[in-house]
Amino acid sequence: MANDTPLLEVTDLVKEFTVRKNPFDKVLAGQDLKVHAVDGVSFSLKKGEVLGLAGESGSGKSTTGRLALRLLDPTDGSVKFEGTDLTTLKAEEMRLLRPRMQMVFQDPLSSLSPRMTIGAAIRHGLDIHNLGDKKDRDDKVKTLMESVGLTPADFLFKKYPHQISGGQAQRVVIARALALNPDFIVADEPIAMADVSVRALIMELLKKLKDDHDLTYLFITHDLATAKYLCDRVAVMYLGRIVEIGTKDEVFRHPHHPYTKALLNAVPVPDPARRRTHELPRGEIPSAVFPPSGCHFHPRCPFAVPACQEARPPLRDVGGGHRSACILN
Repeated sequence: MANDTPLLEVTDLVKEFTVRKNPFDKVLAGQDLKVHAVDGVSFSLKKGEVLGLAGESGSGKSTTGRLALRLLDPTDGSVKFEGTDLTTLKAEEMRLLRPRMQMVFQDPLSSLSPRMTIGAAIRHGLDIHNLGDKKDRDDKVKTLMESVGLTPADFLFKKYPHQISGGQAQRVVIARALALNPDFIVADEPIAMADVSVRALIMELLKKLKDDHDLTYLFITHDLATAKYLCDRVAVMYLGRIVEIGTKDEVFRHPHHPYTKALLNAVPVPDPARRRTHELPRGEIPSAVFPPSGCHFHPRCPFAVPACQEARPPLRDVGGGHRSACILN
């Protein structure tokens, strides 16, 4: 059960990437163009909690996850882990803290070296931090493999990534993340690359591992149905900003922001007789290089008023700690 002390606290996080241009374009533009990937994001995570970060592709979810682990350095803002600001730590200080925070990447095959066996890939973190002798490491790896359903472990230990299925590869990266006994895991769309038939199994596995190892997750997803199943709270991102955050019950039962409502309305309903009657967003998500003024969602919002273009709406409490960045009631 989560306590009241934040394990992770993210405050006003900003990440901008400079667009590479040739000198002629730079002279014409007068300045460097920047991708506003993350634009003032704030949230906290208590120990034992699962926070879902949901939104369309290009909303800044994965970049936020990488910033939370300091796999990327922020342009501005802070990331505190148990009160320590990760953005101020030197490389060696950060290295010593790495075992406590790990990541499950979206595409398991691209995050596994084709030259490493499955056993070596899972053991890699133990080797880097020199934990135990080789036999102890191998024994721990095989125990982990069994716990995530990679059986028989002795047989799969010597296999290479191209010799296993996508579902097995996903379990490998989960086992690798658990090898160093972390407190905090960023799970970046951990079922996106898995076959439909194994997605439910991986979700069950993530839930079981959370309870068995007392883990805290930042669960990144574009699928609100999976967020509802696994998460305690849900934060909805749009074009680099959190537009709504609250407990999963509040967000799903009483969505406030038009974008959240649109995402929920887009969830497939297994009934061909039910037809959609809700307004859906117009067009595509705008460019993060030239984001709209005011509320980023206003060009696509069916309820937008002129005031939506004027200033960035703050996240305000709409009841019970449920917050929404929308000026409409």
